[in-house]
Amino acid sequence: MNGIAACLAAALGADRVLTGDAIPPRHAADASGLAPTPPLALVLPRTTEDVSTTLRLCHAAGQPIVVQGGLTGLAGGAHPRTAEVAISLERMRGVEEVDIAAGTLTALAGTPLQQVQEAAEAHGLLCGIDLGARGTCTIGGNVATNAGGNQVLRYGMARRNVLGLEAVLADGTILRSLNKMLKNNAGYDWTQLFIGSEGTLGIVTRVVIGLHPRPSGIATALLAVGGMADALATLAALERRLTGGLLAFEAMWHEFMAIATDRLGLARPFDAPHEILLLVEAASANRAELEAVLADLMAAGTVGDAIVAGSGRDRARLWAYRESPYEYGRIFAGYVGFDVSIPRAQMGAAVAALRGAVSAAWPDAPQGYFGHVADSNLHVMVMPGSLDTATRQAVEQLVYGIVASFGGSVSAEHGIGRNKLPYLPLSRSAPELALMATLKVALDPRGILNPGRVLDLHAGGAPHQPGPSATKGDA
Repeated sequence: MNGIAACLAAALGADRVLTGDAIPPRHAADASGLAPTPPLALVLPRTTEDVSTTLRLCHAAGQPIVVQGGLTGLAGGAHPRTAEVAISLERMRGVEEVDIAAGTLTALAGTPLQQVQEAAEAHGLLCGIDLGARGTCTIGGNVATNAGGNQVLRYGMARRNVLGLEAVLADGTILRSLNKMLKNNAGYDWTQLFIGSEGTLGIVTRVVIGLHPRPSGIATALLAVGGMADALATLAALERRLTGGLLAFEAMWHEFMAIATDRLGLARPFDAPHEILLLVEAASANRAELEAVLADLMAAGTVGDAIVAGSGRDRARLWAYRESPYEYGRIFAGYVGFDVSIPRAQMGAAVAALRGAVSAAWPDAPQGYFGHVADSNLHVMVMPGSLDTATRQAVEQLVYGIVASFGGSVSAEHGIGRNKLPYLPLSRSAPELALMATLKVALDPRGILNPGRVLDLHAGGAPHQPGPSATKGDA
């Protein structure tokens, strides 16, 4: 051990700084699909002060770092390069407080989301952030990427659920605003800068989450509709007539359902195929309202068929369709997945354009479309067979180009990281990119925090957007 690693070990203790073969293999990659790349060293802080010391020393040395949480990100934001020191917050975990009066929960950034959810539930409350990786992803990572997930329609993105933060700047300065109040308008709210910044402006070390009343139960239904126009009409009717509002509104197009049933072996929910299936949920107190709305929609022909879950087992069976992509790894040699946003009014046309373009370019490639369409989020899955760099880039350029043509965003939930860096200008204007660069340079003047994620800056601080070839491999 020498150089910066030795300096860090001397300051923190050898048990908190690992190098070489002592670094667990899991820290060489996140879930983005990039080739595993062991970092120069791995720092495992236990306290905010440890993080501060690490950043102070790395800042002084000009040492680049990469921040790691649960390593579930799909955009390459936590994937290390060989010259980077990785800082993992996995030892900084635990729910420190649930304040019933304030309706808040305070947790260390390395706490798994599921642990946060369970702590809230133990007090009869609910954490509004929820996603499929809940058992592995961390609350700090959720905040850093402004995670969305299954409950955005009701509770919003991570940003809407965060009341306070503690964070460490690039030079080691500790910032604390562990606010518990809904109203706190005392000057600039710097915490908002760090939500969704993907560790490029500072490292989040503590989070205060606003909690919600927990629904007494959930009513779940699977609905069949003929297209996006009927899906949006169904959404409008449910939002208008359910006094408690919707908890979830998920859409699954017919290609997606064919993979779930024909390839993964899930039972067909209806005798005949339908263009789109909608998975909807409301509080069980609104079950009678839900059934009444569905009856009217079916009578009008807007909804062609419906299944209302009668038990927890039924609910799990219906959600199994929506969660089937977690099984794609065992049936496809590889696939390219996308997390994009499309204006709701353009969603049907965008899916049709994507479907046609993918089929023309890769006639035999399975493809799937699904997502939280009520909040404009669409997931696109393309399985082109070969997943060499050129093919992956060709798929990305096709999909992101079509998304941009419909006024959409290249990232709905998972951030930009390294993988989407070349495509950010499709969703952000030059003045916006310049403002991001100004903030980055102001808070991280030496550019050590997650370099090459979200922004890639020239020495003078101007945004540099590399070609697609820069998204793969170790640079």
